[in-house]
Amino acid sequence: MRPDVLCGQLAEPDRLRVFAAVVLGASAPADVVNATALPMRTVMAALRRLEQGGLVGSAGGALVAEVSAFKDAVREHGTHAEPAEPMDPDRQRDAVLRTFIVDGRIPQLPSAWAKRRVVLEHIVLAFEPGVRYPEKEVNAVLRAWNDDYAALRRYLIDESLMEREKGEYWRTGGYVDVV
Repeated sequence: MRPDVLCGQLAEPDRLRVFAAVVLGASAPADVVNATALPMRTVMAALRRLEQGGLVGSAGGALVAEVSAFKDAVREHGTHAEPAEPMDPDRQRDAVLRTFIVDGRIPQLPSAWAKRRVVLEHIVLAFEPGVRYPEKEVNAVLRAWNDDYAALRRYLIDESLMEREKGEYWRTGGYVDVV
């Protein structure tokens, strides 16, 4: 069933109340009347429409909500996101980066050394090899990744991915694309 048709089945407030009552365990029209305080005529009309739409059925004489219709509609008609461009050609490194980089930021650095190293090697790519950067510029670049730019800067130095001297920083590690 198409999602728009499925939603159309539940767009009428009385049908929605009847369906909700069945989902919550009403197993006979009289139970639905008691649960919803709707007239029997309204309940029966709603049940017929919901049954025609595939949202309500019966099993052993009892009303049953066909909640699987929602999953089926999503599987059949849902949009499937295109696979994202890999952040790293290596599948394991790419998996680590996808875990810790969310919308271009690093909400939390990994505590495991190996994973933190992968993330730091990715961050250091923001700096050109051979270029000296003032601390203020380094802080601005690192702040784009995480608000704790001082910790990122310290980790980059500790991991020998960057060096510093007299307020200037330069890249000393990480991968370099050779063209």
